[in-house]
Amino acid sequence: KSPMTSLAALATALAVTLLWLAAKTLQAAKARKTARAGYFAAVTPLFDRVVSRIEPTGFPRMTGHLGTHAFDLQAVQDSLTFRKLPALWVMVTLTEAQPVKAALHVMARPAGNEPFSHFAGLPHSLPCPDSLPEGTALRSDNAAALPELATLAPHFAIFADPRVKELVITPKGLRLVILADEADRGRFLIFREAELGQTPLAPARITPLTTALLALGQSLKEAP
Repeated sequence: KSPMTSLAALATALAVTLLWLAAKTLQAAKARKTARAGYFAAVTPLFDRVVSRIEPTGFPRMTGHLGTHAFDLQAVQDSLTFRKLPALWVMVTLTEAQPVKAALHVMARPAGNEPFSHFAGLPHSLPCPDSLPEGTALRSDNAAALPELATLAPHFAIFADPRVKELVITPKGLRLVILADEADRGRFLIFREAELGQTPLAPARITPLTTALLALGQSLKEAP
C-alpha cells in the first residue's frame, strides 16, 4: 500500500472511532438525564398528591402532600472535596411553622463544608447528649431560646441509621438530611467515575423520615 492509502485508511478509522465515541457520549447523556429526572418516581405513591419540577442539576424537586402536611424533597449533589467521595444528599423538609423560637441543627460527623446546611455558620455550640452517636454536633442561632433537650431526645433515635446526616429544627419547619448515594471508591479512584442517582430513591428511605418529622412536630406542639 502507498503511504497515501495508509493515511486515508488511518483517517477513516479515526473518524469512525470519533463518531462511535460521540454516539456513546450522547447515549450516556440521555440516559443520565432520564435517570435523574425520575429519581423521585418511586416515592411519589407515598403522597396524596405531588408537584414536581426539574432543577438545573437534572434532579427533581418535589412537594409531596400527605393529608394537611407538605414535604419538600430535594436532591443535592456534593462536589468533590479533599479526601472525600462525591455524594448525593436528599433533604426532606416538613414545611410548616413550628412552636420554637430558635434554630437547632444536629449534624452527624460534621466536616464543615456540607453544601446543604448552614450548620458551620451557627454561633452557638451545645453539648452532645449521650443518646446521640459519637461525633455528632449540635449548633444553634440562639441556644437560650431552644426547647428542652428532654423533649427532643426521643427523636434523636433517627440517628441510629448511619445514613442520616442532619436534623434541623427551625420556626419555619423541620428537616432531615440523608446520604442517598455515594460514588464507588474503586471506580472513582481508577476511572474518576462518579455518576450518582441512577437508581430511583426507594420509598423505604423516605417513609421513616416523614414519620419522624411528623412525630417531632407533634412533640413540639405538645411540649410545655
